[in-house]
Amino acid sequence: MDEIQQQFEQRLTGLGITLSDSRRQLDQFEAYYRLLVEWNEKMNLTGITEREQVYEKHFYDSLTAARVTDFGTAASVADIGSGAGFPSIPLKIVFPHLQVTIVDALAKRIRFLEEVADILELKEVRCIHGRAEEAARTPEHRDRYDIVTARAVARLSVLNEFCLPFVRIGGLFIAMKGSEVEQEVEESRYSADRLNGSIRNVQHLILPGEGSERHLITFVKTGPTPKAYPRKPGIPLKEPLVRQ
Repeated sequence: MDEIQQQFEQRLTGLGITLSDSRRQLDQFEAYYRLLVEWNEKMNLTGITEREQVYEKHFYDSLTAARVTDFGTAASVADIGSGAGFPSIPLKIVFPHLQVTIVDALAKRIRFLEEVADILELKEVRCIHGRAEEAARTPEHRDRYDIVTARAVARLSVLNEFCLPFVRIGGLFIAMKGSEVEQEVEESRYSADRLNGSIRNVQHLILPGEGSERHLITFVKTGPTPKAYPRKPGIPLKEPLVRQ
């Protein structure tokens, strides 16, 4: 274990996370880092490639979701618009019991994530190439997941329509955002209500290294997804559910 890994593990304790098999899990994070850099030379996965920054701004940042709910008692997670696998892959490494479903519209990213799951030997990780609006209309995924995540994908008013249809009644949607979210949060109350969700809390945090601001906005699912949602692909982005 080198200094960066030691610091990373220490910071996780501040999130209430103790690695159950730290040598194996830290090896998985390191292999993930190497794959990220390797694939990033062939396709645009991230603008952050310096090792210490990846550990803080991708790995640690992803795991801050554990501040708002107990992933240890959850069974299933869906990550919508996962990109390079954040936050779902770090969450799967730390909480290996989770059944993880990743939905992303870009086939190249799905191939990358399949290789990550294979090389890291992560079981029960499904990578689905498709649009969230279409996947959420299938009985296999609709109103099914304990926790749904999305990290910096779109405005909250749009994310609610992408993500809440996947959440089971009583389950949570965790939106991971940067700074200045107040207006987005207020605007999102309308779409959450239309999709039978409501805001449970908004948590502000600071990344421990360079001090970047982050917000975790948690929605709880209060009823089944209305039949009208999600609308056809492309419409949520063009015509967000906002109060007129």
